[in-house]
Amino acid sequence: MSWIEEKATRELARVREAQDAQVYPYFREFETGGLHTQIGGKKIINFSSNDYLGLTTHPRVKEAARKAVDKYGCGLSSSRVQATTTEHVELERRFAEWFEFEKCLLFTTGYQAMVGTLASLADQDTTIILDSFSHACILDGTFLSAGTPGKSPEVRFFNHNSAKSLERILKSRERKNALVVVEGIYSLDGDRALLKEFVEICARHDATLIVDDAHGTGTLGTRGTGIIEEMGLHGKVPIVISTFSKTFGGIGGILLGSSEVVDFIKHTARSFLFSASLPIPVVAAAATILDMMIEDGPKLVAELHQKAHYMRDSLVRAGFDLGASSTHIMPIMCREERTTLFMHVALLECGVLLVPITYPAVKHGEERLRLNVTRGHTQEDLDTALDLLKSYGEAFFVLGSDEKPHAPSVSASL
Repeated sequence: MSWIEEKATRELARVREAQDAQVYPYFREFETGGLHTQIGGKKIINFSSNDYLGLTTHPRVKEAARKAVDKYGCGLSSSRVQATTTEHVELERRFAEWFEFEKCLLFTTGYQAMVGTLASLADQDTTIILDSFSHACILDGTFLSAGTPGKSPEVRFFNHNSAKSLERILKSRERKNALVVVEGIYSLDGDRALLKEFVEICARHDATLIVDDAHGTGTLGTRGTGIIEEMGLHGKVPIVISTFSKTFGGIGGILLGSSEVVDFIKHTARSFLFSASLPIPVVAAAATILDMMIEDGPKLVAELHQKAHYMRDSLVRAGFDLGASSTHIMPIMCREERTTLFMHVALLECGVLLVPITYPAVKHGEERLRLNVTRGHTQEDLDTALDLLKSYGEAFFVLGSDEKPHAPSVSASL
């Protein structure tokens, strides 16, 4: 056996153990798309989807993608340097206008947008300062920068969502320039960044703030443009990065900033220059969802919030611990790996998918099921999940027995 086979066998021991116990929860094979899918021939309500406004399978969106296939095919077979279309450029212009930034650049994935931006901006004169709960794309962009010969920025972390911790690190940084990177909504905990405080602190210390608003786009602010809109901070955050893979129905990255900064990244980000151009069917789908957001954004966002409020109130009344969540992303805290995995399996057997989050994605003792409420979930979907969670929450000792009165229905709360 070669050393790579030995390494793989050793590192996969935990995975194989879960597979043998039939509780391995990942890479489930969907047989249809959407929030109501099918796994192994069984109908499933998907509460792990990031399709927050339920528009990915809308007839208008699918028709736009079909027309784009007829015109351009499935892909462009090269990078944006030599495979840029009028559709790319027009959507960039429209996104910049909708988000109220000078310019937008589309990457092939949100991951690449963050990695490319950090690798382009950070250098030997830079301190990159990250929230301790940062997403993998932020970490990878930072470590890529740190490992690039001639760049080697200083890397520091501050305590999650702590203004005091951030300011302490900004005061003690060793480099003259600072990049502070936070997320609008943290995807594992469902809490918002304390963005107003961070904006003020960054202004005091001449630091540049980058916000990854992947989970806030389409879900926060009256129009759905994200946490900047919700907190009234237009013009105060220089760079925002988002994605198509949640609200906008596909895959793709969005970089928003000033014309000079965006053009600089456009000409230097290796994840942009050396990656295949975003396929036009995906661009067309996103453009159609943008049309729908411009037409009905406030109504769509309000419907999501109503359903999220109903679910949150019902879960809290039942006695579930939702951690620090204040959004449509709700961790069902189980706080033990075995319990989390078996809860997942039990729910899936009953037709409800909630993906478990365990170590190393979270610390030991913070294991949870993540429940994403979307606008596309029906009242029946919400109540089915609630009833099952209560039953199995009691069976697996995640819940106490002091259940409070049931929350009103979504329709009753309008």
